[in-house]
Amino acid sequence: MELRDRHHQILQVLNQQGEVSVVELSRITDVSEMTVRRDLDELEGEGLLKRVHGGAVREVSRSYEPAYALRAGRAVEAKEAIGRRAAETVSEGDALVIDVGTTALAFARMLPDIPLTVVTPDVRVAGALSTKRSIRLILTGGVMRPVEQSLVGPLAEHAFEDLRCDTAFITCGGFEVEAGLTEYNLDDANLKRAMLGSCPRCVVLADSSKVDVVAFARVCPTARVDTLVTDERDEAVLRPFRDQGVEVKSA
Repeated sequence: MELRDRHHQILQVLNQQGEVSVVELSRITDVSEMTVRRDLDELEGEGLLKRVHGGAVREVSRSYEPAYALRAGRAVEAKEAIGRRAAETVSEGDALVIDVGTTALAFARMLPDIPLTVVTPDVRVAGALSTKRSIRLILTGGVMRPVEQSLVGPLAEHAFEDLRCDTAFITCGGFEVEAGLTEYNLDDANLKRAMLGSCPRCVVLADSSKVDVVAFARVCPTARVDTLVTDERDEAVLRPFRDQGVEVKSA
């Protein structure tokens, strides 16, 4: 099992159990206990778990959102691949809603410079699209989250009430079959629901660290999602989404 896959597996187990031993992780990932200890040290350094004698425990709660700078350095190639794959689904003349965050930014950068209408509450996304002259760009109002460079609150949510777009490209804190789409905080969850209210189609952009994970605030049920674009390859993880009618596109 490759390093990225092991880290994803470790975090999935911790998300489900809250704690896990080195011995159990060695069995699950089919690597030596020494390798597992190195993996746990790396993940602790990223603030994703806490090392304890003989194993690890979940360090962060479901409502903890890792800092933007930390997220921006994770799974960079995967996010670029997801953005590129999602951009292939866009057609000239489409009206799109693009969510906030690092994966949304990767998607925005991959969009072709063709006639599109894009609505976003993300200042970084707007900046990436501002040089694409064929795209009509609409930036919502709202209260600025300085570090995230995104706009939230009633003004941002109300911006979507009178808009009817084609597709919402949504990011998430987690996407799990039973829990559906979830986020770390209520402001983001409320904004995502407003986005979905303006679009008949929902495409979720999620790298493998978000798939089969549950965060704090529910956005929508799995049935509301039309397509999942992800680098997750484990069919045992993906099959339940397909069984619920979600189209899975591999990045």
